[in-house]
Amino acid sequence: MSLVDYQKQVDGLVQTYAKPYWSPLSNLAQLTEEVGELACILNHKYGDKNKKASEEPDDLQGEMGDILFAIICIANDQKIDLDAAFKQVIQKIQTRDANRFQKK
Repeated sequence: MSLVDYQKQVDGLVQTYAKPYWSPLSNLAQLTEEVGELACILNHKYGDKNKKASEEPDDLQGEMGDILFAIICIANDQKIDLDAAFKQVIQKIQTRDANRFQKK
């Protein structure tokens, strides 16, 4: 599926709610929370922070999915085509950063 397909799927899900999309700042807060949860998992796995015995098992994949869902909600609310946005990013990386990093 393309990102636009996922955007349509998310929209179909949230349109069943009385308020389909939260305000932009609430969406940003949700995204920030999810990124924080991802950071916590990576810090447990690769950083200096030890996991508490009472903490749930890490779900790296699930947190990344939550982040993607939050981004899609923001994009839908702001009428942004994520396929087009991602193509622009790839083009930028291929041109601006073409010689920026050492190649294999």
